[in-house]
Amino acid sequence: MASPASTEPRASKQHAEAGAAAPDVDSDARRDARYANPFAPPDELEPDDEAHPRSLFGEILDWMLAPLLLLWPMSIAVTYLVAKSIANGPFDRALEADAYVLARQIQPVNGVAELRLPDATRDFLRADNVDSVFFQVLGARGELVGGDRDMPLPHDDDRPQPGIVEFRDDVLRGNDIRVAYTTVDLPGLAPGRDPDSRQPVLVQVAETLDKRSQLANDIIKGVILPQFVILPLAIILVWFGLSRGLAPLHALQSNIRARRPDDLSPLEAGRAPPEIAPLVASFNDLLTRLEQNMEFQKRFIADAAHQMKTPLAGLRMQAELAMRQDVSAEVQRSLEQIATSSEHAARLVTQLLALARAENRATGQIFTRIELTALARLAVRDWVQAALAKGMDLGYEEPPYPVDVDGNVVMLREMLSNLIDNAIRYTPAGGRITVRVRTDEGDLDLVHLEVEDTGLGIPAAERERVVERFYRILGREGDGSGLGLAIVKEITAMHGGTLAIEDHVYQDSPRRAGTLVRVSLQRVFPARDKP
Repeated sequence: MASPASTEPRASKQHAEAGAAAPDVDSDARRDARYANPFAPPDELEPDDEAHPRSLFGEILDWMLAPLLLLWPMSIAVTYLVAKSIANGPFDRALEADAYVLARQIQPVNGVAELRLPDATRDFLRADNVDSVFFQVLGARGELVGGDRDMPLPHDDDRPQPGIVEFRDDVLRGNDIRVAYTTVDLPGLAPGRDPDSRQPVLVQVAETLDKRSQLANDIIKGVILPQFVILPLAIILVWFGLSRGLAPLHALQSNIRARRPDDLSPLEAGRAPPEIAPLVASFNDLLTRLEQNMEFQKRFIADAAHQMKTPLAGLRMQAELAMRQDVSAEVQRSLEQIATSSEHAARLVTQLLALARAENRATGQIFTRIELTALARLAVRDWVQAALAKGMDLGYEEPPYPVDVDGNVVMLREMLSNLIDNAIRYTPAGGRITVRVRTDEGDLDLVHLEVEDTGLGIPAAERERVVERFYRILGREGDGSGLGLAIVKEITAMHGGTLAIEDHVYQDSPRRAGTLVRVSLQRVFPARDKP
C-alpha cells in the first residue's frame, strides 16, 4: 500500500497549521487537577513541575523514624546524667566515711580543737593512685587545725548540723573537686572575744573527679555502644513492619493491574483493610457508574450506526435506480457523484464507529482465543473482488501450523480490513498486495500480521503522523478518509501489540519500495504446546 488513507489537499496553510496543532497541555493539566480535587482553592490547582506527591510508605517511614532519631541524642544526654549520678554514689559514700573518721579524730585540748590523726589514718586518707585527696579542719574561731589551708569554704548558710555530712562541687588549684563536709560541736572549747562568734569545728574532705569520670564513661559506653547496634536493627524492623503493613495495598494494586480492560466487576471490599475499605467502596461505585456509561455508549454507537448507515444506503440505492433511467448526461454525472459520495460517506461512518469502539477500550469487549490464520484468510477473501476490480494480485501467506492470539474477533477483523483497504486504495492498478501471518524462530511468543504492497511507499518523516486521525499525505490520490491507520493503531493498542510501518523492497527492482505494515501481537499457546 502506497500510503494510508489521507484527507483531500488542504485548502490553505492555516488549515494545515490548525490540523497539526498540538493540544493545550496546560489546560489538560488544570482540568485533571480540578477533577482530582474539586474542592481545592484555585491557586492550588496550578500545575507545579517541581512538586511531586510523596509515597505513603515514605511518609509513614519518616514520621516513625524521625522521632526515633530525635530521641536518640536525647537518650544519650539523659544516660550521661544518670551515669554521673551512679558514679557519684559509691565515691560519695567513701568521702562521707572519710569525713566521719576525720571528725572522730578531733578532741578539745585546753579549750582549743586539736586534730589527733595517726599516721596510718593520714596515709589512708592520702592513699589514692588516681585522684588527689584533700582535707581541712577549721577550729571554732576559724583557725586551721589541720589539712590544706587553701581549700574553699562553704557559705555560712550552707554549714550542716553537727553529725550530718553534705556534699558540694567546687574548684581547688584549677581542678574540679567533690567535697564532703560536716561540723563537730565539741564541748569545752573556749570561746573567742565575742562569744557569739564561736562556731562548730568544720571538717572537709575532698577529692578530684578522675575516678568518677572514668566510671561514668564506662557506664555510658556500656549503654551507648549497644544502641549503635539496636538502632539500625530498629530501623530495619520498622522498615520490614511497614512493608508488611502495606502489603494489602500492594496486593490491591496487583489485583487492579492484572485485570483485563473489559473487567468492570467490583473489587472484594471485604478483604481490604478497614482503613482503605471506603476507598475500595468508592472505586467499586466508580466501576459501576463506568459500566453504566459504557453500556449507554455502546447502545448509542449501535443506534448511530443504524440511523446513519440506513439513510446513506437508501440514498445510494435511489441514485443507482435513477441512473438506470433515460436522463441527460449532466443528470447522469450528478447521479453518479451522489452514488459515489454516499458510498464514501457510508464508509466514513463505518470507520468512525469502528474508531469509537477501538478507542473505548473499557466497553466490555469480549476477548477470546482466536485462530489468527483463519481470521486473516477470511478477511482476504472479503477483498478479493475489490482487488480484482483494479487488476491487482492479492495473495495470502501463512505458516503450516495454526497461530492463536487472545483478542476480540470483530476488532481484529476490522483492523485487518482497514490495512487491506488502504493497500488497495493507494496501490496503482496492476500492483501486488500480500497479506502474511508469520512467527519468528527466535521469538515464538510473538506473531506478526503483515500487509505489504508495491505502491509508492510512505516517507520515513510521515510515518509517525499517518496514524493520526484525518491526516493524509499531501499530493496523494485516493478517496480515503484518513482514519484507516488510526483505527489500526487503536485496535493494536487495545490488544497490547505494536504497530510498525516500513519499506517493502521490490524484488524485481530493489531501488523502488512500497509499504510494509506489521502488527505484532502476543501469541497464545496451549499448555501442552508451549515451546
